[in-house]
Amino acid sequence: MGLFAKKRIIEKTEVDFKVPVSLGVIMDGNGRWAKQRNLPRSAGHRAGADNLKELCKNCGNLGVKYLTVYAFSTENWSRPSDEVETLMNLFVEYFGRYDSELEQEGIRVRFSGDIEALPERIREVCKVGEERSKNRQKMQLIVAFNYGGRRELVQACQSIAQDVVSGKITFSQIDEKLISSRMYLPDVPDPDLIIRPSGEKRLSNFLLWESAYSEFVTLDCLWPDFGMEELKQAILEYSGRDRRFGGLSINEKRGE
Repeated sequence: MGLFAKKRIIEKTEVDFKVPVSLGVIMDGNGRWAKQRNLPRSAGHRAGADNLKELCKNCGNLGVKYLTVYAFSTENWSRPSDEVETLMNLFVEYFGRYDSELEQEGIRVRFSGDIEALPERIREVCKVGEERSKNRQKMQLIVAFNYGGRRELVQACQSIAQDVVSGKITFSQIDEKLISSRMYLPDVPDPDLIIRPSGEKRLSNFLLWESAYSEFVTLDCLWPDFGMEELKQAILEYSGRDRRFGGLSINEKRGE
């Protein structure tokens, strides 16, 4: 039976192969990948950046519409300055090198995070990248850069508080819908699935609000080694999950 056959077997249970509309990936393990090969951490980050291009192609070919990748967190500033500089340089280099390939794949690029707090040259890359790609329609690549879920929530609350103080809204109008509308990219659907390579089993401040009902799959491979087979494996596991969103499963509704 081929991997894209209509029905699959997971632990003797027949399930559909369901590709998530919105996918989040925590790109973790670059440093450990480099250490295993006696290479500098910078080599791991470069291998990880190159692998992002492959992930974009693979997700686009499978039919994912929104791919959000965790590239640089608000906590990553605490790393050694030379490593931070390497990551910033790779960010600039990546979009200079691969934008034409992303264009061929029909991938629109957007950025999520506290972008205004970034150095000017990084803000310029974000601005140009979004402008160049705004008409591409196959898939959206959302790069979470200088991103932190707690900071996103704080800034959303500050925005809402400003409107309360100015009289634009009253406190009784604050609800989940309003808070969601103040997230960095409110039009991007909440992730159906979040994948974390490297074997770690935590969100690390990634999409805290948006991941309330996301499925979570962790894999033991390190991010630079994460390819199409690992992506299929994660989606296959996701396909077998019973997503109830706090309600009853189909079988429970039937009384089975």
